[in-house]
Amino acid sequence: MQPYTYLLINFFTVIICFIFSFDKRIQFNKYFGSFLKAAILVAIPFITWDVWFTANGIWWFNTDYTLGKNIFGLPMEEWMFFICIPFSCVFTYYCLNKFFDLSWANAFNNIIVFVSIIICVLVALLHHDKLYTLVTALVTILTLIYLYFIARAQWIGQASLVFTVLMLGFIPVNGILTGTGLNSPIVNYNTDAILNIRVLTIPIEDSVYGYTQFLLVTYFFRLFSNRQNVK
Repeated sequence: MQPYTYLLINFFTVIICFIFSFDKRIQFNKYFGSFLKAAILVAIPFITWDVWFTANGIWWFNTDYTLGKNIFGLPMEEWMFFICIPFSCVFTYYCLNKFFDLSWANAFNNIIVFVSIIICVLVALLHHDKLYTLVTALVTILTLIYLYFIARAQWIGQASLVFTVLMLGFIPVNGILTGTGLNSPIVNYNTDAILNIRVLTIPIEDSVYGYTQFLLVTYFFRLFSNRQNVK
């Protein structure tokens, strides 16, 4: 079963959300097309980032936990990751906003954006020699600037609140990927490229990476679904 570990992580991350997508009270299945377009569009730069980092030893994958089928140096399971994880995240965002009024969180848009940008700028300046840290900080800064100042997104507070909830799932999933409960990590990191601040075994950069990816997929999902029933 060990070679199926990463595959099973993807499967169990997405399967419950996928099944409940067809619930009559949710009907997220109506938005599968919008989601796929959003996820694939965001996956293109993130996979490019992934391929380059893997090729340059910033991180690498333990093939003991994969099926051994690689595309551009990435395990097949890693490609699936860019669909399965965003699906569960956007599904959760959609459901929480459908059944609860989270609009109050948008009152914190200014604080979230400006504090996040300031922190990322400081981290980038202080740790420009750590490549994963630097790139993650810069991508997050650019994403927030685009969403807030150009796209005029009014839902950043809502999305940030939902991402906080998603951390309950992010920690065990990413924890396993980075070695929690395993003999060795599935994803390994060059310690010279990160701050080496970890939650369990998860580099802090992964949380920021996940947040930025979530914001971008959410943005395009809302755009492609024309905001119908999507708050």
